[in-house]
Formats: sequence, C-alpha cells, structure tokens
Amino acid sequence: MCGRYASARKKHELLEEFQVEMDGVPDQELSPDYNVAPTKKIYAVMSRVPEIEGESLSDRPVRQLQIVRWGLVPSWAKDPSIGARLINARVETVAEKPSFRRAFASRRCLIPADGYYEWMPLEGKKKQPYFIHPADGGVLAMAGLYEFWKDPGRADDDPLKWLCTCTVITTTAQDEAGRIHDRMPMMIERDRWADWLDPRTEDPSGLLGSAGPLLRAGPGRLRAHPVSTAVNNVRNNGPELLEPLDGEPEEAGALF
Repeated sequence: MCGRYASARKKHELLEEFQVEMDGVPDQELSPDYNVAPTKKIYAVMSRVPEIEGESLSDRPVRQLQIVRWGLVPSWAKDPSIGARLINARVETVAEKPSFRRAFASRRCLIPADGYYEWMPLEGKKKQPYFIHPADGGVLAMAGLYEFWKDPGRADDDPLKWLCTCTVITTTAQDEAGRIHDRMPMMIERDRWADWLDPRTEDPSGLLGSAGPLLRAGPGRLRAHPVSTAVNNVRNNGPELLEPLDGEPEEAGALF
C-alpha cells in the first residue's frame, strides 16, 4: 500500500511541471508536507471539461491543479468516513470495484510526490521506514482517482456542500522495491499523462494493458534509503524526515 509520502514543491513549481492551464489554478497554496497522511489536503492534477450549472462550456478538457482530500469518498456514500479506508485502490481490481469503477471511467488524476515511504519488516515486530524517491530529484506522478461527494446535510449554497477526494492506485512492487514492500504506487510516465487524464477516453481499461502507463523506467530511476522512525508519527513533519539514518548511506543500487 501507499500510506505516507512527501510533497514539498511549491504551487508554481507544480503548475509548470504539469503544464496546468491558467484557469485551472487553485487560489490556496498548501504548505510543504514531508509526512503526508490520509485525510490530509493534497494536490492533484486532473483534466476537466469546464461547466456552469451542469452545462459544458467546451468540449476540451482543461488541465487543472486542485486541492483535494486523500481518502476517496464514493458519490453514493452515506457519509465521508468511508474515505479513511479508501486511500489506495489496487490496479488489478480498480475497474471493477464498486468504490472505484465510476471514478476510474472518467475521473483519473495524477498525485505529485517527491517520494513515498514504506516500512520493511525486521526481526520481531519492528519495521524500518524507507524513503523511496527519484534518483534525479524529479517529481513522481502517482496514478490516482478522484470523486465528488455531496453532503445532504448542507444547503446548496454552502461552499462545503461538495467534497472532492482521491485515492492512490497501487501495483506490485517492481524488482528490488519488493524487498521493502510488495506494493508500490503506480506511476505514470510523462508521455502518457494526457491519455491518463483525458476524461473522454472510451475504454480506460486499455490504459492498464501492456501499452499502458505503468512505470517502465530504465535503471537508476528510483532509490531508497532508511530514515528515522520519527516518520511513524504523523505529527512529525520536516525535511529531516527525508534524511538517511546516521551512518547509513543512500543505497548504491537503484530500485528500478
């Protein structure tokens, strides 16, 4: 699973990196977060056809950077508490699961990350956290889904009437990453971003096939190093969480 990650880029950096259009920029800017946990507000990149009162203003989707809550709440949910249990969606079943299939059909997104954390089991009950990140310092584009949930207890003109949430899609960990954890976030290659985000795709299941967007990077793309168990506590949040443990150099071998 993917239950923690780091996202410290400034808004303007993400707007440039993901080529967000001017009318897709959020007013708010999130603070750097080195310990992103479920239910927090996060950035998500999506493409949406502009609408006013349900009427489409254009046929062309606009690439946007939106602030959403991590933990997907399906539109049919009775209350938003279900989101805490839907932080990940397995790629193997995402097209069929009732909680995800409608979002997978037309509400796919990218979730920017500087890297993510996983915990390797050690002898006994202890687990060692690792930070897994691009070797070149670039941004990871994690595959995600987003959904809108309407709060029946709020007035139609209440700005909190609608809640936008998301989930991270996971897949089998590749190569040596599997020695840390058997699952990892599914990554989307830059040249497939537009296809993945396009809500007009008639057969989204084709995106998951052999020609789909699963990360197929060359050697040296991702690296991992052990970090302090301070990351275990979500109240700890700072760049020191990303630092290798004292005396533990960054692993020479790339994960993939």
